[in-house]
Amino acid sequence: MVTAPASSTRSQLRIPKAAEIIAAHLRRQIVRHELAENEELPSEAELMDKFDVSRPTLREAYRILESEGLITVRRGARGGARVHMPRADVAARYAASVLQANGVLLSDVYEARTIIEAPAAAILAERRSPEDIATLRQLCAEADVIEGNPMDYLEAHHRFHNAVSDLAGNDTIALLARMIDAIIDAADSQLVKARLADEGEIRAGHQAQRTHARFIDLIESGDAAGAEKLWRKHLSEAGRHVTSAGEARTTLDVMG
Repeated sequence: MVTAPASSTRSQLRIPKAAEIIAAHLRRQIVRHELAENEELPSEAELMDKFDVSRPTLREAYRILESEGLITVRRGARGGARVHMPRADVAARYAASVLQANGVLLSDVYEARTIIEAPAAAILAERRSPEDIATLRQLCAEADVIEGNPMDYLEAHHRFHNAVSDLAGNDTIALLARMIDAIIDAADSQLVKARLADEGEIRAGHQAQRTHARFIDLIESGDAAGAEKLWRKHLSEAGRHVTSAGEARTTLDVMG
C-alpha cells in the first residue's frame, strides 16, 4: 500500500488558531441574530474565562471581527466591543479592493451592472406591487425638483437604481448590485465633479429622468420585456458615457 509522505499530509491539514475559532463562534452568533446590533459583548475578562484563552488571543479574535466590520472596539476604562450586523458597503469595499488589485477595467464593472440590473428590472415588473410603484414614483419626484446641480442629480439617480435592484425581491441580486454600485458611484462622481460647469451633464440628468419615468410606466403595466430592454439600453448608455470620457479607465483610477 502506498502512503503519502508525512510532510505532504501535514501540509493539507491546518488546525485553526484559537483566535480564529473564537471569531468564528462570535460571527455565528452575530449572523444568527443571537447578538443584536449595537449590543455590547461581555467584558474581556468574561470572554477570556469562557473561552479559556489569554488576552492577546482574544484581542486577535477582535481584530479579525473588526476587519470584517462585525464589531467596533473602544479602548480604555469605558471601552468594550459592540456588535454590528454584516453590511453591503463593507462587502463592497472588499470586492472593490479585489478588482483594484487585478486592474479591472471600469467597462467591465459597468457591463456587470447591466447583466445584473436589467434582468432585475424584468423581475420587478413581474412581481410589482402598488407599494413598489409608489416608491419608484417618489424617488423620481425627488429628482424632478433638482435644478442645475449634477451632483444632486447623480445621488438621486443612484438611489433610484438601488431601488430597482432592492424591489426585485431577490436579496442576492440586491447585494451584488450594491457592491457594484459602490464602484460605479465613485466613477460617476469623479466624472461629474470634473464637469460641474458642463451643461451637457445637466442635459444628461434630464434625459435620465425621462428614462426613469418611462421605466416606471413599463413596470406599472407589467411589461417585463419592455422594462428590461429599456433598462439595459439606459445602463449601457450610462456606462459608455462615463468610460469614454475622462482619464479613468480602471477601478484603481477611481477607488485608489
